[in-house]
Amino acid sequence: MRHALLAAALSLALPLQAQDKPKDTPADVAVAAPIVSVTRHQGVFGGQTISFTATAGETVLKDREGKAVATIVSTAYVRDGGGPNRPVTFLWNGGPGSGSVWLHMGAFGPKRVVIPGDARDDGAPPFPLVDNPHSLLDVTDIVFIDPVGTGFSRVVGKGDPKDYWGVTQDAKSVATFIRAWLRENGRWNAPKFIGGESYGTTRSAAVINELEGSFNDVSVNGIILISTILDFGLQAEVPGNEMAFVVNLPNYTTAAWYHKALPAPGFATVVDAAAAARAFAAGPYLSALAKGNALPADERATVRKRLAELTGLSEAYLDKADLRVLPGRFYKELLRERGLTIGRLDGRYIGIDFDRAGEEPDNDPSFYGIDAGYTAAINAWMRGPLKFNPEREYSTIGGVSDWDWRLGARGGRNGDNAFYMNVTPYIGRALRENSGLRVFVAQGWYDHATPFFGAEYALSRTGIPAGRVEYHYYDAGHMMYVREADLAKLSTDVRGFIRRQVAATGR
Repeated sequence: MRHALLAAALSLALPLQAQDKPKDTPADVAVAAPIVSVTRHQGVFGGQTISFTATAGETVLKDREGKAVATIVSTAYVRDGGGPNRPVTFLWNGGPGSGSVWLHMGAFGPKRVVIPGDARDDGAPPFPLVDNPHSLLDVTDIVFIDPVGTGFSRVVGKGDPKDYWGVTQDAKSVATFIRAWLRENGRWNAPKFIGGESYGTTRSAAVINELEGSFNDVSVNGIILISTILDFGLQAEVPGNEMAFVVNLPNYTTAAWYHKALPAPGFATVVDAAAAARAFAAGPYLSALAKGNALPADERATVRKRLAELTGLSEAYLDKADLRVLPGRFYKELLRERGLTIGRLDGRYIGIDFDRAGEEPDNDPSFYGIDAGYTAAINAWMRGPLKFNPEREYSTIGGVSDWDWRLGARGGRNGDNAFYMNVTPYIGRALRENSGLRVFVAQGWYDHATPFFGAEYALSRTGIPAGRVEYHYYDAGHMMYVREADLAKLSTDVRGFIRRQVAATGR
């Protein structure tokens, strides 16, 4: 196998859209040579002692004229002596605009940062950076990718962010990187997995469309979706979109159950709570919302009573909200009498707002409760043991703007409709056209950013082959792996998925 170093320094030719450039742009813009670092390590993963090579480096993207226009920074962990047919998994995070720091330093990398797993703030440094026995290196090589505008990746030279900052543009550049990595490392015939978290699941659907949606196929064995968001219309908080209230309701119930805010008798387990909320949301609740102002008074009273039982909110409040509680209001209202708010990314977290009488929380305690530890960890690991130390900041999240949400034409009816952003048909098409492909879905019970019921709904629509999608649930939120018990379960579940998919080839 050719060394991964070649992939990192590789120059790619991308079919970029023409963009108007400022008149004062120089004809040639100097671009520094790509930075690449190769280091060797050893660790125990899945009970096996494994020697591996880490390659952290920049891949230069070029336009049709051969000019450097962007770089993608990736970190590849490759088992020594693994051979060309060893499985390889490509992972990224979401945002859009988030680096792969979360999955890299929290879940599947060889090191992980330790922060409180019981929904407490991560506090101040130093943050422990420890060996991660839950890394997947015993079953697959791993390539963490930071798309353009995230992490250390950036636009360079005469590059234009508009060529990368959009659903389709971003997916094209990531898919091109994957093809190049496979080529330069001699891994074309290896079992392949792609996956991401949050918007990274959206990216995964768009990337599978780029990899398998043409005659120049790159066949994939599995898609790993963690904290899934595919159909953005389901959660659009706009007047008249009743489905947003339907898909959020089960998360209201699980959060209220966790905080012991449900009226008696409540539910014995979070699984029981979620099941009851799903049944009500998809049945009587959806029916009531669909009737709008024509909802009979007696039915309204029945629905309001059950809604109070499932949310912990008062019937008086629910009546004023017309049975429709926006997520931000729920985070504020659930524990208002205790002077607390709950988290969006993880409803287990609690915060104290400046204005206790406010309409929505001041901030998300489940984000500011973890971000410092991860930022410190990725910089310490990359700039330290991996010896990748560019003179620029690592963009954890927020490094992109003006995202283009329009889709390309492939993927089903109205696939290019900018007013309904749904990439689920891309996954459906890939499943229909690749009989060996399966989808792994991981959802946290307390994740309000990407509700589990929304993922279930999207992946149960027409065009998604039944029985080819498997679901796994965890007792935490969006980043379920901050809780070590859930990290261990997630690692075991994903490891099992990869092994089953590889074994299913019978080769």
